[in-house]
Amino acid sequence: MGDETEFENLDRTLAKRIINEVGGTGQPPLYGYQFFTAGLDRYMETIEAEYLKDYIKYGGSSFKMVVGAYGGGKTHFLYNVLGRAWEHNYITSYIELSANSVPFHKLEEVYRAIVSNLIFPQETAALLDEPEKGIEAVLRKWYRETIEILPLVPPYRPGEEVENYLRALGSFESTSFQNAVKKAFTALYQGEEELFDLIVQWLKGENPSSKLLTELHIYEKIDRSTAFKMLRCLVQFVLKTGYSGLIVLLDEAEQTPSMSTRERSTLLQNLRELVDACSRGALKGTMVFYAVPDESFLEGRTNVYEALNQRLSTTFEGEINPTGVKIDLENLSKDPVDLLIEIGAKLARIYEIAHEVKFDEAELETTIREVAEKADQESYGEIAYNRLFVQLIVPSFHALKANSMENAKGAEKT
Repeated sequence: MGDETEFENLDRTLAKRIINEVGGTGQPPLYGYQFFTAGLDRYMETIEAEYLKDYIKYGGSSFKMVVGAYGGGKTHFLYNVLGRAWEHNYITSYIELSANSVPFHKLEEVYRAIVSNLIFPQETAALLDEPEKGIEAVLRKWYRETIEILPLVPPYRPGEEVENYLRALGSFESTSFQNAVKKAFTALYQGEEELFDLIVQWLKGENPSSKLLTELHIYEKIDRSTAFKMLRCLVQFVLKTGYSGLIVLLDEAEQTPSMSTRERSTLLQNLRELVDACSRGALKGTMVFYAVPDESFLEGRTNVYEALNQRLSTTFEGEINPTGVKIDLENLSKDPVDLLIEIGAKLARIYEIAHEVKFDEAELETTIREVAEKADQESYGEIAYNRLFVQLIVPSFHALKANSMENAKGAEKT
């Protein structure tokens, strides 16, 4: 079942990890999702061709809203975007928004989450283990790679070459941000780790109190009033240091009914400002994906609701309408049962590699179809059939494995 070439790079350890994570939480792993992705090719190919290959890289910007029920594949979709973005040398930042940790109505918290979750393109081994993540890792990589190519040999004066390089980076919208990244580079060059750590704290929005920051001409605080400006500076930094751009993925697992009227209004205003920043080119080299379980948060009669609904009304339909804003995962055009059968076939091959077994093809196909039909019929409320299916199919594979072992033992006795 399925094309065997898809699994050439899949070893037993990774296969086991995929099966354990999918069978447990129903969530895809950061690396490994691609081995059981189905039904997304049309959308992914359009995003890659229309945006990642050139438009964003050459200064464009875009906002997409991804709509899908809980367990409906939003995270899987966003992980696919991550993978494609890394292939085109983008830095990414995937954030789970929630009322308790990263509320979208507090933009300064969103900024802090973005800089803490930055991931540059890395080898598979790093993604499997613990990828280098955050602004500190990005700064250190920038320093390592730059210092290797600067002509720091006689008759040049090393300090002067570093100064010339940093001067050539040019200016940033925020002078404080500009001074921070340049002084961070200098601190690493001079082996001043404590100073580097202090600057990283500031860049992460922790706003440390230190006279040293003032001496470095870092005056601004990163708060609600400056968060958008600092985000724009972050994108400037990403582009100036050789990456194609920044891809931000905001995953809103649940809409918060307990949110106050004021908080909801602020959230909508922040969202409108983000959409407008992308549409008018204020976030050059940036693509933002905002994933939500439904569109209920847009139901209202005030001006901000009207304004947002107008901005988010067009539908992304792959190559038919790539400029559309809303990506509805329920409209992937494939019959749900057929889609689940395709996913099930891929997961079965992963399971076979993980447990070094070989299923009977006829028995396997029957099992996958039965579980797919059951998941489609029994999905309820906000729980989509995708997650229900993967959580049901893995135990079914365990049962098939146990049955085949029993049959093998019986055959040996006869």
